[in-house]
Amino acid sequence: MKPDWWPGEEHEQFTEWAISQGIIAKGVGPARFPGRGLGMIATRNIEEDEPIVTVPLKAMLTSERIPSSFTSKFPEGTPTHALYAAFLTNGNAEDLEEFKAWRNTWPSRQDFEDSMPILWSESLRNYLPPSISSHWHSIQSRDKLQYETSHQNLLAQQEQRLRTAWDIVAPVFPDTDWEAFSYHWLIVNTRSFFYLMPGQEPPEDRNDAMALLPFADYFNHSDVACNVKFDGEKYVFRATKHYDEGEEIYMSYGPHPNDFLFAEYGFYLDENESETLYLDDIILKDLSPPLQEELEFQQYYGQLRRRLTYTLSNYQLTATGVCYRTEIAACINYMPLENWRNYVLGYSTKGADEKKLEIIVQGWIRAYLNEADTIITTLEKIESSQADQKDQQRAKMLRKRWTQIRDLCAKASEAVFC
Repeated sequence: MKPDWWPGEEHEQFTEWAISQGIIAKGVGPARFPGRGLGMIATRNIEEDEPIVTVPLKAMLTSERIPSSFTSKFPEGTPTHALYAAFLTNGNAEDLEEFKAWRNTWPSRQDFEDSMPILWSESLRNYLPPSISSHWHSIQSRDKLQYETSHQNLLAQQEQRLRTAWDIVAPVFPDTDWEAFSYHWLIVNTRSFFYLMPGQEPPEDRNDAMALLPFADYFNHSDVACNVKFDGEKYVFRATKHYDEGEEIYMSYGPHPNDFLFAEYGFYLDENESETLYLDDIILKDLSPPLQEELEFQQYYGQLRRRLTYTLSNYQLTATGVCYRTEIAACINYMPLENWRNYVLGYSTKGADEKKLEIIVQGWIRAYLNEADTIITTLEKIESSQADQKDQQRAKMLRKRWTQIRDLCAKASEAVFC
């Protein structure tokens, strides 16, 4: 008799294939979790620091493993992400045959259409959180000065990456099917691991340092995760705590807020230690361009680029309150400019008023709360309407996310300056 978590015949066949490729799985295996899909389960008790999955380099899908006869068709500088998607869509059937058992375990395009906002209708995408969609319903944003950001306008950034890949691949393979290509692009986007050989300089775009790891891609994301190391020959995943038989085992995709996880992977966590909202649009809507320029001059505007990485320097809201940059932006709303400059530089606290600061910050939090209430009401109507059943499920997913946002704003409001 199969256990309740049995994933299915195709996953058993894939596990056999993975072992034949030199992949080692000790006390773990794929499992099906009701309402959540596939993941990795402990098939026995596992001790802390025990190696549970080992994936050798020879079993991985890396750019080096794609035949040169295929990669040579593309211009120099083609993104690695685009090459993988092109190979999985247009590669020689014989070259792809060895991955058949693995590919049989991947989610379907319908799975992506159910959960990935990039494939949703425009009418539903308008109700995505503003970090994803850059769209607000209850406030009118002022045009901002140009700055680069990694955690806002997520959908537009994702669509641009996909479109860039398509524009490179389509001229090389004019008969490429858009649905097949976008599906494989999303497979790579949601299942790849950071891949860099020891001593190798990281590329400017970290998306060019990626590989696909059979079997390891069963791990779902959590803040409590495996210890992962790559020594140039193999990836080794170790348990970071004791697991009882039957427990799900996770790995971390990175310290990402729920909106990022939602846009990039099609899920979000019920509890997320990295949960963050961004107040940029709310803060800047009432600031004149000269005041925005002042914030920029004092390095309290947008994001600062340092070498090849961006510092997380937006105006952030968490359950414990707001970041220091947000407080500085609030001060410029009520302090005389000269006093504000001296305050920022640490010369003087003249003109600083904590009560005025609290009123301004609480107003910004209320603006986000109002947005959440507005969207939740609309989504409840969609759920109870005669809309397509799949759209009703997507609306439910959106409403749950907006409820998280509303709850976070309420907690932050209670925490501010207490």
